[in-house]
Formats: sequence, structure tokens, C-alpha cells
Amino acid sequence: MVAPLEIDHAGWCSGAARVTSPNFDRRPAESLVELVVIHAISLPPGQFGGEAVGQLFTNELDPAAHPYYAEIYELRVSAHFFIRRSGQLVQFVSCHDRAWHAGVSSWRARERCNDFSIGIELEGDDETIFEEAQYQILNELITELRRAFPILDVVGHCDIAPGRKTDPGSGFDWQRITQR
Repeated sequence: MVAPLEIDHAGWCSGAARVTSPNFDRRPAESLVELVVIHAISLPPGQFGGEAVGQLFTNELDPAAHPYYAEIYELRVSAHFFIRRSGQLVQFVSCHDRAWHAGVSSWRARERCNDFSIGIELEGDDETIFEEAQYQILNELITELRRAFPILDVVGHCDIAPGRKTDPGSGFDWQRITQR
């Protein structure tokens, strides 16, 4: 049996591979972590596997490796977590810090969702159905995040940046989230 996920005092999750991103900063002192934002990402678009997502989040993406990378390699973005299609969990930023995942965003009339949210990227795209292993680890992670923080809601990137973002898309089954 695999040990349950646990967020430690420093905001790192047991059971997650740790790859530190430089793309974060401190949350505002008064900000509580109250929101989980679910994203979908694949690099190159529509292709799964490989190390490109991690390279993007660590500013190591090679612009010559794929034409699309030349358009995005200078972005300074990250997420707290990335869940591969296999269910492997990778953590890039401590939950106590502000990852740069939401961009221009609003939830319940509050701007700057990065200030009070945890970003979880799923390896996927807007149309492809996500894997059972991804839902399993996502639900375990949400359960632990709710234990560690006063989470009020779990939303998609599309919900906090409508008209600008569409992920996690139609391939994501919200009914499979046990604690929405």
C-alpha cells in the first residue's frame, strides 16, 4: 500500500517528486490558501510524456526543440503540482508560496488568484479524456490540501479566467472529483 499524501510544515507534499521552480514568490501575508485551480497542459500541444513541462516550469525549455517552444520558452510560469498521465505527482513550488499559474484571474470578485490558490496542472489538453490514475492522485491531493488549508472551492482555469482560458476542458470529468 502506498502511504497517503501529506503536506509538511514547509508546504511540500510527501509522495511527490520535487523539482524546484524559480517561478514563484511569497504570498501576501494576509492571504489564506482557499482555492484549488485545475489546469491542463501538454508540450508540445496535444503530445504527452517527456520533460518539456518541467523544463518550462524551471526556465530550461529549449526553443530549438520544437517550433512551439520558440513561442513560449521565455514565459516565467509554474504550478504547485503537475500530475502526469501515469499518475506520477511532481511538485514545483511549496504550497506556502505563490506559484505563477493563474495569470489575470478572478474568483468570487477577488482578483489575483495566485495570491490565495494552489495550482494543479494535469498532463492533458482540452479534449483528451484524462486517465484514471490522474483522477486518483488528484482526489488524494485535494483531500490532503483540504486537510492542510481552508479550501473553499475547486475550480478550473476556465472558471477564474473565462474568455482567456479553457482548461481543463471538455476531457475533464468534474463528476470524478470527490470533494468539489
